[in-house]
Amino acid sequence: MSMTVQDPPAAGANPSGSAGAADAPVNADARVTDLIRDAIIRGEYAPNQRLIEADLSSTFSASRATVRTALLELASEGLVERLPNRGSRVRAISLDEAIEIIEVRMGVEGLCAAKTALNLTDADATALERLRDDMVASVAEGDLVEYSRLNQYLDVRIRELSRHATASDVLARLHAQSVRHQFKLSSRPQRAKVSVLQHADIIDAIIARDPDGAEQAVRSHLRSVIDALRELES
Repeated sequence: MSMTVQDPPAAGANPSGSAGAADAPVNADARVTDLIRDAIIRGEYAPNQRLIEADLSSTFSASRATVRTALLELASEGLVERLPNRGSRVRAISLDEAIEIIEVRMGVEGLCAAKTALNLTDADATALERLRDDMVASVAEGDLVEYSRLNQYLDVRIRELSRHATASDVLARLHAQSVRHQFKLSSRPQRAKVSVLQHADIIDAIIARDPDGAEQAVRSHLRSVIDALRELES
C-alpha cells in the first residue's frame, strides 16, 4: 500500500478533518499543545519564564486540564520543565546543547531522507515537487512565516515517508528542542534564501530516488545551520 504526500494543512487547520464528538478532547489537547509549542519556538515565552496554567488557559481559550496535559507533553519533548510544587517554566536550551542536538539529528534525519528516497512513489514525488516550488515561492515573496511553516511540514513528511518508526520518534523529540534556535535564523531573509536552496537539494535528491545524495544533502544543510547559529551567536 503506497503512502502519498498530502498538501500542507492550512495554519490552524485540523489535520484529521474529523469533527466527531469522541475526538474533540484529543483534538483540543493537540491544538493547545501545538499553540504553546509554537509560541515557545517563536520566542513569545522566554527561556526560564514561568508558564502559569491559569494564564495559558485564558490565552488559548482552553480548560486548565487541557493546558496541564499540553505542558506534560511539552515536558516530554524537552521544551518545558516541570518544577516540583511550583508549576512549569520554559526550559532554557543553550546554543551548545542545541548544536549537539543538531549533530545527532544530522545522522537520524539523513537516514530518514535516504529511506524516503527508497520508498518514494510517483504520487509522493509529484507532491514533493509542488512543496519545493511553494517553499521557493514563499521566500521569493518574502513570506518567511509561510516558509517556516512549509519547512516544518517538509521535516514531518520526510519522517513519515521514511517509514522508520524509531528514527521518527527520536526526531520528533529532538527537533522541538533545537528548532527555537533555528527559528532565529529562519526569520532572517538572507538566511532563508540560503536555506530554501538547501531544502530544494534535499527534495531533488529524494525525487531522484538517490538515498546517498539525500542523506548528504541533509548533512550539508544541518552543517550550514550549525555554522550560521555560531555566527549569529558571535
